[in-house]
Amino acid sequence: MISHPALWAGRVMSGLAILFLLFDGTIKLVPLDIVIATSKEMGLPATDSFARFLGVVTLACTALYAWPRTALLGAVLLTGLFGGAIGTHLKLDSPLFSHTLFGLNLGILMWGGVWVRDPRVRRVMPSIA
Repeated sequence: MISHPALWAGRVMSGLAILFLLFDGTIKLVPLDIVIATSKEMGLPATDSFARFLGVVTLACTALYAWPRTALLGAVLLTGLFGGAIGTHLKLDSPLFSHTLFGLNLGILMWGGVWVRDPRVRRVMPSIA
């Protein structure tokens, strides 16, 4: 059984990840000019349709993560999305801490939140402490 403060800490961690991902997915749906320009700089297709596709994928995975019954599936799918972003930044030799490792940091926040919130995840990935 997890303590009440720990449960709320997990909810806050997950909430922060969800808020960022909602913002990220939404600006890709519009898509803002900065999204298209950044896609072009990163060697990705610089089209509205590609940006919208990434936005839909991000928002769908985030919705799965936000819903408690499908949070584990959403976390796995988002991990793949973050891995692709990290790989792209590695390929472009982007700054390590501000760009390349951002996906890792977001993934740690996301998995930490779901680990605290969901006893199923704690059974599969027990604490080392």
